[in-house]
Amino acid sequence: WGLVCPAETPEGQACGLVKNLALMCDSTGGTPSEPIIDFMIQRNMEVLEEFEPQVTPNTTKVFVNGVWVGVHRDPAHLVNTMLSLRRRNMISHEVSLIRDIREREFKIFTDTGRVCRPIFVIDNGPKSENCGNLVLNKEHIRKLREDKELPPDLDPEDQRERYFGWDGLVKIGVVIEYVDAEEEETIMIVMTSEDPGRSSKTASGQEYALPEEESTSPNKRVRSTSSHRRTLDTFEITSIFWFFSILAIPHHNQSPRNNTHLLWANKPW
Repeated sequence: WGLVCPAETPEGQACGLVKNLALMCDSTGGTPSEPIIDFMIQRNMEVLEEFEPQVTPNTTKVFVNGVWVGVHRDPAHLVNTMLSLRRRNMISHEVSLIRDIREREFKIFTDTGRVCRPIFVIDNGPKSENCGNLVLNKEHIRKLREDKELPPDLDPEDQRERYFGWDGLVKIGVVIEYVDAEEEETIMIVMTSEDPGRSSKTASGQEYALPEEESTSPNKRVRSTSSHRRTLDTFEITSIFWFFSILAIPHHNQSPRNNTHLLWANKPW
């Protein structure tokens, strides 16, 4: 979900075999892994050559790009430290951090070619006044709106310095995260923008009841009162391919052609 368009696929023999990426998808360019390994060694990670299973049998294995590099006795602290580094833009936003609690594994990927997508970050700080809400605030929205007011004849260098845009949100780090398919399986993602408020009330001990007018809402089946949400999904239109999202195309085709296209688009595969 969110990585591959669920509807756009060619007709004929390749139907269901050829897929298209979603609108907001990106492919990783790769970052060096040696600095990350050195940093984790400084944070009490035992390298594989010095590991003795009989002494510490309950440690968590640490993998970097599929290679077992060491073990750690406090994986929760290590994961939170690496996550804070990524959100502070001290390591690349393309780095994936996956903790498998059941298998006692912490996997880090910095290689190229991984498909990832952006999601909004929710503030889960227990002492924060904004706990349970989006980190994205009105100040970020104001900067995005100011981009439209930039004069078109502005010098290219000045425009790069003054332009905020999507890259500005990514560089901040704490507003948007890029996750790949494997990291997406290990995090809790809110599907609608109303859910963070429900989670924050539940976390503070307040009782929350679903309003009666929302009893028929299509989002009711995916809502939960859990307070362990970390991210918010982007707008639903970004989960499909750009060609499928252009609604003006059917108006330029003959009706039999549109019917044929819709028949293939509704295939279960």
